[in-house]
Amino acid sequence: MERNQNNVSLEQGDVNISEQRTAFINALGPETRDLIEEDARYFLHQALSTPVMNALRKTEGAWIEDFDGNRYIDLHGNGVHNAGFSNPEVIQAVIAQLQAGLAFTPRRYTNIPTIELARKLVQITPKDLTRVLFCPGGSEAIEMAVSLAKHITGNWKTISYWDSYHGNGFQSSSLGGEEHFSTGLGPMMPGAFHIEFPNYYRNPWRLTNEEEIDHLYLRQLDLILQRNPDIAAIVAEPISATPVIPSRTYWEQIRYTCDKHGIFLIFDEIIEGFGRTGKWFATEHFVTPDVLVLGKSLGGGILPAAGIVTHEKYNVLQHRSIGHFTHEKNPMSAAAGLAAINYIEKNGLVQNSEVLGKYLADQLSTLKEQFPVIGNVAGKGLHLGIDLVLDPTTKQRAVQYAEQVMYACMKQGVALKTIEGNILTIRPSLVITKDDCDFIVSTLSKVLSSHTPR
Repeated sequence: MERNQNNVSLEQGDVNISEQRTAFINALGPETRDLIEEDARYFLHQALSTPVMNALRKTEGAWIEDFDGNRYIDLHGNGVHNAGFSNPEVIQAVIAQLQAGLAFTPRRYTNIPTIELARKLVQITPKDLTRVLFCPGGSEAIEMAVSLAKHITGNWKTISYWDSYHGNGFQSSSLGGEEHFSTGLGPMMPGAFHIEFPNYYRNPWRLTNEEEIDHLYLRQLDLILQRNPDIAAIVAEPISATPVIPSRTYWEQIRYTCDKHGIFLIFDEIIEGFGRTGKWFATEHFVTPDVLVLGKSLGGGILPAAGIVTHEKYNVLQHRSIGHFTHEKNPMSAAAGLAAINYIEKNGLVQNSEVLGKYLADQLSTLKEQFPVIGNVAGKGLHLGIDLVLDPTTKQRAVQYAEQVMYACMKQGVALKTIEGNILTIRPSLVITKDDCDFIVSTLSKVLSSHTPR
């Protein structure tokens, strides 16, 4: 696990305690710096949040703009911007819902936007998934999915993956495989086991044969199951946030194991869903889970929204309540989500993600041939990652260099995020164009040419 000089984990992203962050902020204009200081005065400070790095006055399409007039193509967007920031059709849907005089629906009642959104999700998710439950955020959606699995199976233990992130509730933090979100909280959720996510570029055995690598990773699962017959669920992102892409065979074997042992397979697609990987949902590249967890772009980049989609046969908890949330049927969030999905569908953004994702990946692979510091390029659709290394043979992570590249790209108008210390993640809005892709690649080329790894 990579850390910065202050012993803060870099697993989830670039932290705000660094000399390069300070230098970047100091170069901003006085109005922006005043806003950053004012923000820091009122909000609790965290390693990955406040104090912030900039202040924005506009977000539109694939771009964000700060108070100095600098525009950046945002390759992070917190995963909410699949249909584009400030999407006009989503905005109009929210305004229309406000003007209709139905801004909130208390529990025990329903409304048209919520029903329509549920119907639409059943239509676009894999055909076996027909039951929906909504909640405000991804952490709560994970809680609902795991609660469902525990009730149905009668078991209580879980298996998830090291270096994963599933939210910040006690259950979701226990499922997540990152020390940053659990240390200091005392005992976490019991029975939360972890295994390694299959990584073909960085597997610890230095093997190259995919089948052999899968076998060794799956052995970790088998060892746990031999000693723990009471597993309720395996929780995973079908493609990691890094991203790392398991083989189809790997997930087929996991699916087989779950069926054999009566275990729920829960796919967390809070980041990967809604066209990000070149299909509506990343699960379509592999197998259908028992529960699909959704969030982020489900709110159209305007309102918080999350939920789960599952099978008809699991609609048997009428004696319990696993999603008793105040905003579970919020008509505003539903209107925003439905408008975003319709916009993605109408404008062919899933296909755009597939086509431009391949184009962008090919261009990045060309950069890899020019710059040995690029150890690996991975991803599907517009969910890509560049693994920067100090040595192509040892694959030593170029952590300080990755941060240097990130800030240099920011100055050129490309807003990247790092993950695991050295991986540049590229997750733009699905509305980007070929020209935007060329701008991203040319900026990276320029920065890599002018900055030498240290």
